[in-house]
Amino acid sequence: MGLRAALSCLLLGGFLRLSAGLNLCMSGSATSCEECLLTHPRCAWCAQEDFGNRRSLTSRCDFSENLQSRGCASHFIQYPKSSISVLENVPLSSKGSGSAQYDVVQISPQKISLSLRPGDQTQFSLQVRQVEDYPVDLYYLMDLSLSMKDDLDTILNLGTKLAEEMGKLTSNFRLGFGSFVDKNMSPFSHTAPKYQENPCNGFKLFPTCVPPFGFRHILSLTDKVDRFNEEVQKQMVSRNRDAPEGGFDAILQAAVCQEKIGWRKGAYHLLVFATDDVPHLALDGRLGGLVQPHDGQCHLNEQNEYSASTKMDYPSLGLLGEKLAENNIFLIFAVTKQFYVIYKNFTALIPGTSVEILDQDSKNVLQLIITAYNNIRSKVELTVWDHPDDINLSFTSTCQDGKPTSGLRKCTDLKIGDTVSFDVSVEARSCPRRGADQSFTIKPVGFKDRLEVSVSYLCDCDCSQTAQKNSSICNSIGTYNCGTCHCEPGYLGARCECQEGDASSQHLNFCREAEGKQVCSGRGECSCNQCACYESEFGKIYGSFCECDDFSCARHKGVLCSGHGECHCGECKCHVGYIGDNCYCSTETSPCTSDDGKMCSGRGSCVCGRCQCTEPGAFGDTCEKCPTCPDACGTKRECIECRLFNSGRFADNHTCQRVCKDKIIIVETLEADEPGAVLCLYKTDTDCVMKFTYSEHVSGLSVLTALKEPECGGKPEAVMVLSAVVGSILLVGVVLLIAWKLIITVHDRREFSRFQSARSRARYQMASNPLYKQPVSTHFLETDMFGRSYNGGVH
Repeated sequence: MGLRAALSCLLLGGFLRLSAGLNLCMSGSATSCEECLLTHPRCAWCAQEDFGNRRSLTSRCDFSENLQSRGCASHFIQYPKSSISVLENVPLSSKGSGSAQYDVVQISPQKISLSLRPGDQTQFSLQVRQVEDYPVDLYYLMDLSLSMKDDLDTILNLGTKLAEEMGKLTSNFRLGFGSFVDKNMSPFSHTAPKYQENPCNGFKLFPTCVPPFGFRHILSLTDKVDRFNEEVQKQMVSRNRDAPEGGFDAILQAAVCQEKIGWRKGAYHLLVFATDDVPHLALDGRLGGLVQPHDGQCHLNEQNEYSASTKMDYPSLGLLGEKLAENNIFLIFAVTKQFYVIYKNFTALIPGTSVEILDQDSKNVLQLIITAYNNIRSKVELTVWDHPDDINLSFTSTCQDGKPTSGLRKCTDLKIGDTVSFDVSVEARSCPRRGADQSFTIKPVGFKDRLEVSVSYLCDCDCSQTAQKNSSICNSIGTYNCGTCHCEPGYLGARCECQEGDASSQHLNFCREAEGKQVCSGRGECSCNQCACYESEFGKIYGSFCECDDFSCARHKGVLCSGHGECHCGECKCHVGYIGDNCYCSTETSPCTSDDGKMCSGRGSCVCGRCQCTEPGAFGDTCEKCPTCPDACGTKRECIECRLFNSGRFADNHTCQRVCKDKIIIVETLEADEPGAVLCLYKTDTDCVMKFTYSEHVSGLSVLTALKEPECGGKPEAVMVLSAVVGSILLVGVVLLIAWKLIITVHDRREFSRFQSARSRARYQMASNPLYKQPVSTHFLETDMFGRSYNGGVH
């Protein structure tokens, strides 16, 4: 009977496997409730004692509906599900000033708790709002090397002007000031004795300047903007030895010395970094013997100077980004044009940073700051802090257009006061050690507000709490737990009824997947009606017949499931955010989003996190470059309008500087025959014609060459136009009539002349016709001089 029951159970399992395709639950090697829960998030475990039969160790692990249909009572089914609990959810604020200034809420909810079952995806939503009239702290960090002397003269009254402009955007504005040069040591600065007090000694253009310094905090953040002007007027430039500056030292100190600088918790923190050269990076300090890495701490002495300038190396980009994010600081690189690309690359590595082009004498710094602030307030981008390694996160944003965009965690082109939402999918890949719960934080870049997420794991079964050691059900040589026996070493079987090596208990037919197949698929031994799978150096072999393993899945560059999935019985189970046979294809679409917010600039599709351009002639990371596309001239026209004339669609929502990054050359006369250039023209609102060319250089730089002014012509009056048209018609008619008359006259004269000529050449007239003779003839005689007579003729 036991043999017949075991055989029936095997047939039933095979039937379920065939009828429902690959049953991940039953094809696994789960011999306990906890292992079953980890097999797949849809798997459930039946803890009922009399469920199935003694042979079926893994048959207790199945889909919940299958277990019920096979006779397992619902209260014995262990099937935990992921859940979400909102712990704190204060409504979003509408304004950042007034009595509620220090209780402003820009993200909701603020705290949630997740109970996650490994492999099971759950989702929650959050909202973010750019609150109106939010306080702003702006710290102006200036390069005071010798090449910035003209810039120093330009910003003497910057404080007053900046306060006036920022007053239009916020009623609570504070301003601070600091400066930097470089480390006062060789080889970064002049260290000879004659340069100690005056490094400009012997320099004819500027014979006097102050010794170099790493960073000097001059004015803490204050609403008294006149103090800013006063302090700037006191400053003098210095002179260092090499071209790069020590600006990154200064940025780090300005970020971490919160009390000295005066950063407020409830304010936007803007750090404007103005320079005309490249910065020193980590490891450059070794040139001067500085081998100690930067510790990321504040080192301002009583004179508010950076005291560790000659003791530690320059900070790395990673450390800089970490400290800026910790202190909610937006860094604005204000740099000259020739270094724009270098600092633009830095922004990709340091979250929350932007770069603007600074004029050689900083005359545009005011507009630059306002533009950068508007750009910052026009977008929301989420970051994740303390992201646990075993948790996958996937974001879907819903911005002002109301359309959900998968894989994107930011919204752009926002107006102050707009609210955007994000859906976050969470999946735990595995179980940590018992009791090791996790947590992480979701935070908009530059915001003090954050969402704190605590995570607990559903890895244990409730029935395990009532486990019985040395249970009689297990022949007193095993522990009865959740309906199964866990035998002592040396014993096997569903009820610990067999001993290892007992040949009488080997029924090989129970260890074959089908008739004619190898025993235990050739990868295990049959013992006590069950397959004991071999160990493998490549991974785990498992399954009722050792038919599965976790190392025979598709790979990418030698990495199993591309490192973005788990191999389960020959099939890759991809983590959240990845798809494909080998899980190499990413569903993240943010790298495919162009600066104008379109996916692949509307000229291609996002495949595996990269743009595949479908429009002929389109290229670039986001298909943004396409001189030959039909809409190329129209797209670049908007940039010409906003950059040159401050008009058009981009001029209204402050996206011109962000979207239009092409180099624009203004000329008096346009050369339309430039190789590879496309001539574009359009009609302006004043009925003039604007012409420009669009070309892509080998370096990847887009260049627009435009006329200085549109070409305009005089407006002809309607009567003049009508008269000209009618006159032209009449003139053509008269000319045709005269031509016709001349042709007829010439033809008639030619024919008459021909007639006259024929008439004059006629040889036969009536008087000389030989056939005609007069009826009367007259003859007469004439006598010559000798008296002889002759016939004189007929008359």
